[in-house]
Amino acid sequence: MLQLQQIGATSAGLAYIDLLSYRDKLMELLLFSSASTSTGFLAHVAQEIVKRRNGRQRALFIPFASVTTSWDRYTDIVREALKETGLEIRGIHEVVDSLSEIARADCIIVGGGNTWRLLKECRDRAFLDAVPKRVRENALYVGWSAGVNMACPLIATTNDMPIVDPRGFAAFGLIDFQINPHYTNAVPEGYGGETRDERIIEFLTANPTARVLGLPESDWLHISSTQAELRGETPAMLFLANQPPREIPLGLLPAF
Repeated sequence: MLQLQQIGATSAGLAYIDLLSYRDKLMELLLFSSASTSTGFLAHVAQEIVKRRNGRQRALFIPFASVTTSWDRYTDIVREALKETGLEIRGIHEVVDSLSEIARADCIIVGGGNTWRLLKECRDRAFLDAVPKRVRENALYVGWSAGVNMACPLIATTNDMPIVDPRGFAAFGLIDFQINPHYTNAVPEGYGGETRDERIIEFLTANPTARVLGLPESDWLHISSTQAELRGETPAMLFLANQPPREIPLGLLPAF
């Protein structure tokens, strides 16, 4: 069983997290379910970075989730899409001393793709300690899709196929609850496999102290030292063990 830290409990005995008590360990996170919306590729990401930049200049992009597109190409695409933010973006694979560069970064951007590949490459390079340390020193963390999974305690609620062995599920642990990006419980006609809800419930059956937030397409979270907010177009879904899923409206997140 993959045990998560138990933060507290209700009268029913189920673990919950109070974001207000945990936020003092965080600085600022922007967590996007997906890279593309009706406004284009990373357009909504760029708009939010501009709002939160606060003089930050040096940005590192971690492209390791990309499998079929080269890391150089992925970095170029992201750099072009985010050029209006004013950030100076470098691919982490391009630098000589990546750990030193992380320690000096103002912003760490983690792109989507395959979460298993992303975690393996980060673990191999000792990023699992270096990135959280820098984020808690006031580097802005920006992630979409797989980059959201990496902000969680574990990557266990990713939608991706395990194409490589990352030697464990532990991720950056910047938040103390799980997120399922691209969340939908829609069932295509003729589909006979498990629904997304069923898969999340299976995870919670094996890990009953966990909390899972289903983050729909076009939605994102802004988590700072003062508040946690759900933004976008669609309410999120909160999953707790032995309870029916609960809709979470757009706006400030309640404690859960």
